[in-house]
Amino acid sequence: MVGLPARGKTHMARRVARYLRWLGVGTRVFNVGNYRRQHLGSRQPARFFDPDNVEGNEARARVAMRALDDMLAWFGSGGEVGIYDATNTTRERRRSLASRMRAHGLDVVFVESVCEDESVIESNIRQTKLHMPDYAGVAASDAVSDFRARIAHYERAYEPVEEDEGAFVRVIDVGRKVVAHRIQGYLPSRLVYFLMNLHVVPRSIWLTRHGQSSFNVEDRVGGDPSLSPAGREFAASLGEHVRDSGIAPRVWISTLARTAQTAAPLGLPFEEWRALDEIDSGDCDGMTYGEIRRDMPAEHAARRENKLTYRYPRGESYLDVIRRLEPVIFELERERRPVLVIAHQAVLRSLYAYLMDRAPSEVPYLPIPLHTIIKLTPITYECDEERVALSPALA
Repeated sequence: MVGLPARGKTHMARRVARYLRWLGVGTRVFNVGNYRRQHLGSRQPARFFDPDNVEGNEARARVAMRALDDMLAWFGSGGEVGIYDATNTTRERRRSLASRMRAHGLDVVFVESVCEDESVIESNIRQTKLHMPDYAGVAASDAVSDFRARIAHYERAYEPVEEDEGAFVRVIDVGRKVVAHRIQGYLPSRLVYFLMNLHVVPRSIWLTRHGQSSFNVEDRVGGDPSLSPAGREFAASLGEHVRDSGIAPRVWISTLARTAQTAAPLGLPFEEWRALDEIDSGDCDGMTYGEIRRDMPAEHAARRENKLTYRYPRGESYLDVIRRLEPVIFELERERRPVLVIAHQAVLRSLYAYLMDRAPSEVPYLPIPLHTIIKLTPITYECDEERVALSPALA
């Protein structure tokens, strides 16, 4: 990462890490600020960051190298993508870092965040920086003044990334413009597209399964059944809940009848996504779990052994579902309005895992009960979660 303080570098770093981990790529963020606080203490005045402060520069260089040492050791133990999260504002610092990384056989891409929008900078300072351990117990006005002085010190030394430094992505004003230079390969290309869709506009994402269906009642998998009486009751309750909220979200559903029937009482337009269809149960479609256990014992055992990678005969696995949901993730990141997703258990488990930064291995076991709304609201670097069970609540 490259950029002045309060330009959203850590926000980007954590979002990228979350995305890559969701795809199953071993990814870790090494935040140099955390190393500084751990080894030098949190309460460092602005003058500590003065480029003319020799002692401060040497101390910061030591912790920066310690973070790099840990990242290189992590790569040695099997890590795939390391995100070195620091200001890295000078050519010399970037040259030193990149040469050590390349000497270990690593590909290096600089992600530079540039922001001249004062409203975004001010918001970032107040929403994130004032809550750092650096300013615990400090009056907000004093903290803002000190952090502004810290930024001024970095501005004196800042040198933008140039083309002769290698591959880079420059993100200007939180995605208003994105410049890519010498980006090659699958992951770097996905990185660029992901960064193009990021924004910092606050909005909520609501997840809910369709109302109970006749197949839910019979414990059958797959199919395209209609809602049960309890499911229709939930659909009506969902419509009332959304209207009472005073919010008119975008509504996304699958192409299956039970999600459209659940969305109908909302009185809002909805968009069908084939990517939101339930996991394809292949040859097991329409069977009960008891029938699968009795008639296909080997499949039943294989699914119990590893639900994440198990693929139904001529059907899908959870990993397949995760991969087909990638366009939905990009659209969720791009969307600035609230979104209500009405879908299915496996699909919502996968989306929830992305939004809450849960490991792929957890996906098949995440609790997503029927007749429950899960409201996720991005805050700083994570999501706030609220669950509302609407009568009748079901497992």
